[in-house]
Amino acid sequence: MQSSENKKEIQKRVQKLRSEIARLREAYHTKNLPNVTDDIYDSLNKELKNILSKYPEFDDQNSFENRIAGKPLDKFEKVKHEIKMFSIGNVFSDEELFAWEKRNLKLLPGLNSNLEYFCELKFDGLAISLIYENGKFVRGVTRGDGNIGEDITQNLKTIKSIPLILKDPFPGRIEVRGEAIMKKEVLKRLNEKNEKEGKPPFANSRNAAAGSLRQLDPNLTKERRLDFFAYEIAQIKGVEWEKYLEKHSKKHELLQKLGFMVDEHARKVSSLKEIPSFINKISKIRDSLSFGIDGVVSNIDDTKIFESLGIIGKDPRGIIAFKYPAERATTIVKDIKINVGRTGVLTPLAIFNPTSVAGSTVSKATLHNMDQIERLDLRIGDTIVIEKAGDVIPKVVEVLFNMRTGKEKKFKMVLKCPACGAEVEKRNIGSFQSSSSKGPRIPGAPNPGQTISHRTLETSVAFYCANPKCGAKNERYLEHFVSAFEIYELGPKILRRFKDEGLITDAADIFTLTKEDIAPLERFGEKSAENIVQEIKNKRKISFSKFIWALGILHVGEETARDLATNFGTLEKLKKAKIEEINEIDNIGGAVSRSVYSFFKDKNNLNFIEKLQKNGVIIEKVEKKKNGKFNGLIFVLTGTLSQMSREIAKEKIISLGGKVASSVSKNTSYVVAGEEAGSKLTQAKKLGIKILNEKEFLDMLQ
Repeated sequence: MQSSENKKEIQKRVQKLRSEIARLREAYHTKNLPNVTDDIYDSLNKELKNILSKYPEFDDQNSFENRIAGKPLDKFEKVKHEIKMFSIGNVFSDEELFAWEKRNLKLLPGLNSNLEYFCELKFDGLAISLIYENGKFVRGVTRGDGNIGEDITQNLKTIKSIPLILKDPFPGRIEVRGEAIMKKEVLKRLNEKNEKEGKPPFANSRNAAAGSLRQLDPNLTKERRLDFFAYEIAQIKGVEWEKYLEKHSKKHELLQKLGFMVDEHARKVSSLKEIPSFINKISKIRDSLSFGIDGVVSNIDDTKIFESLGIIGKDPRGIIAFKYPAERATTIVKDIKINVGRTGVLTPLAIFNPTSVAGSTVSKATLHNMDQIERLDLRIGDTIVIEKAGDVIPKVVEVLFNMRTGKEKKFKMVLKCPACGAEVEKRNIGSFQSSSSKGPRIPGAPNPGQTISHRTLETSVAFYCANPKCGAKNERYLEHFVSAFEIYELGPKILRRFKDEGLITDAADIFTLTKEDIAPLERFGEKSAENIVQEIKNKRKISFSKFIWALGILHVGEETARDLATNFGTLEKLKKAKIEEINEIDNIGGAVSRSVYSFFKDKNNLNFIEKLQKNGVIIEKVEKKKNGKFNGLIFVLTGTLSQMSREIAKEKIISLGGKVASSVSKNTSYVVAGEEAGSKLTQAKKLGIKILNEKEFLDMLQ
């Protein structure tokens, strides 16, 4: 039995070990000043672990060594973000960067043209939100869709550069946001290990970091040796730290003060003119950095100005990411094959030898349609230039005509569906593209802050399989459907197996599967069947917007589905909607309206929806905004406002539950009249509509 004096000595040793290990950890992860080898660091950790195994009374759950909760998790819980995690818009040239500032200056009258900015690296990792209460780390969540993420707290505890206790703790609540990353050297060693074990390598550090954080066993995450860079404070509650919240640069100071690792290359600049030289400087050292980056983020430093600019779509106006040009590579087209999509569209794919580009290996790239092939004058046997748009999606950007030998062959679209042999139909497809009359469009990327001023109708030729029961078409749709419902247990191979075995004929049959159906199949078994059936059962309930998206309506993506759900509220109303009603929705044009209208007039589609509901699918109602002081009110804006742009005024009205119409009618509640108000003001007077001047409108907003 140990004497009390002996135990005191042991306790002192534990404290000393913790203190030294914490110092070394901070030197390495926070200050980037390693002054000891891994062997010594690991040895100290081993000694501490051995002592604590013998004397558990000295264990401390909030200490750094307790970065793992223990046993693996069964699943990740979904968590709603208290403050939405927005994305960042992109620019790809200096001209687009200056156009971004110009748009912002026009939105707020009187805004000083000499704005100060804070520039930092755009890390190639996974965005994470960390919650601390009274100085202790209590929860970590992935970005997810911006509204809802996954609770990966236990996995994040394994990242040594995430403090479990803040260096300068205080009473209250703080939310820190940043990027979980995997260093290049760690990725290299991990891929070498995977190669030896016969496992596929990770495509890039972003994929490796994301995959590591989604391990149900935190011990596996720990082995991946991730790092974390903090770059934002989303909220502070319960304490007064105003001086650190006034500027984005001050937030970085506070993050470092609290013990986080921040970007050492970040700097504050006095005007936008200084940013291009900073971007150029970083591009020269980019390859030598120990971690991957794909650009530079520029943030308006003044928090009040940043917040007053508001948000467009999913992107705050006050922040922009300059993306470096995508890496390119050359390869030879061996063949062009046809893929049958879920809507029946036939998409040509360029097939080539495995080629490394932007850190990953690709062997095929979409050619979109025949128009694209003809525009490029692409032939089988051509030497082509490929790039990964946004460092993710491979595409063909150029044909090197000087490399031709004369043996290249022109490609002809097939006359029969390669999957089912049915006739192929040629259709002219029209889609409305939103654009702005100000500034250049950014090909293949969103235009943050760009005001939509007109629509243009773009047409292209597409080829479709005419067979509504085409097996390939149905197979692709099944994959899309389970993705929309987030039924992760059902991958493409399992879906194909269920179809081959006759267990399902369409997506609705998925919800009738039982453990007894699946368990007898080879390579499944009781536990596997149980997990699949339970996952399907858990995902029967779905939001209205996700349900619309799952239906696979032509031209309807996730954002359009959300717009339709918000405007119509219920499935019954959407079924009965007229083309004119659909077309009135912002950001929805004629081609989309016709497609949605036609879909709900097709009896086969209605029967399928009925079958889904009969088999247990529950569509959640769209929740109306509560406590909106403008609920039920319709506003019309006219003239120029001195305190804010009409676009920001519109956002504020909508955020309070109101609607903004483009013309005055008897249903209009208020007309907000700024300077030089036009015919809408005259019409409002004729109809006796209540007219608000700018001051009255601002008073209502308070």
